[in-house]
Amino acid sequence: MVKFLLRRLMYGLLVLMGVVIVVFFLFQALPGDPVAMMAGQRTDAITREAIAKDFGLNASLPVQLWHYVRDLSPVAVYEDTPENQEKYGYARLFSMGDHTFTVKAPYLRRSFQTNKRVDEIILENLPGTLVLALAAMLFATVCGIAFGMITALKQNTFWDHSLIGLSVIGISAPSFVAAILISIIFGYYLSDYTGLNMTGSLWVTDPIYGRQLMLQNLILPAFTLGIRPLAIITQLTRSSMLDVLSQDYIRTAKAKGLRFWKVILKHALKNALNPVITAVSGWLASLMAGAFFIEYIFNWKGLGWETIHAVETLDFPVVMGTTLFVALIFIVINIVVDALYAVLDPRIRLN
Repeated sequence: MVKFLLRRLMYGLLVLMGVVIVVFFLFQALPGDPVAMMAGQRTDAITREAIAKDFGLNASLPVQLWHYVRDLSPVAVYEDTPENQEKYGYARLFSMGDHTFTVKAPYLRRSFQTNKRVDEIILENLPGTLVLALAAMLFATVCGIAFGMITALKQNTFWDHSLIGLSVIGISAPSFVAAILISIIFGYYLSDYTGLNMTGSLWVTDPIYGRQLMLQNLILPAFTLGIRPLAIITQLTRSSMLDVLSQDYIRTAKAKGLRFWKVILKHALKNALNPVITAVSGWLASLMAGAFFIEYIFNWKGLGWETIHAVETLDFPVVMGTTLFVALIFIVINIVVDALYAVLDPRIRLN
């Protein structure tokens, strides 16, 4: 198990390096000048040159990439100056000449627009995205398993055909299209009946009552975000349940006179959940990435909203930091799922 985890961690590091390289060069291909956006169009050339030098934008692309990778690395070599010590917060290992080998936390740099540290921006916006993804996954998991059980137990009936037909529609509909339709229908036309808003965040600042928790603003984006995983989990549960219900040990349990729901819940559903667990864990990471456009459409303050805003303003450190953070979540969740899968299913052994 230890060798397996170490090997997966190495693969994860390679994936992160690939993400860094791809996003770095894609961002460079975007039209626009981040220095001009930071300094303003009427700023003189000397000021622009100073800003470019301060953010390292005056170097060649390979040099910029190397400096960024060095900032991300937990072990790096810097000139031991008070400015670097304050900037990176490193601990000294040993020195060789003018250079010092250091150990530090990954440095995601500062925002071009606000000069705030990117890790602080991520931590500020992470709760909104995390709450949205968990709410959507909870809705999709509970309803998906329930619908899958119904379709398996009522095979080739009205309920089976209806739920499977709806799940196909849920898989086929693009998330941003569903978000627009759901926002308009339930947040505008039917708002008098639903009491829901077209847009809104988890926390709203009121000039009189101060900061307030608005859970009703979570309903529409969580429902929209959970539609696709709900459809997938429904079909996975149905397929897995039909396979398990045809096994010999289920017939043996029924022949022993066990109650119907005990056979279904204890023997059938438990053994049918392995592919569902894999789908749920994989979708949790996917929902955090897929929430980007949902957050933008519903004006939900989270990592997605912040990232799209950063793309619009060519705020490269924020874009790169949030992208790397989501990629890291994917890697960690996949490793945990593989280990959990082996624990739940005794037929699986990791060499």
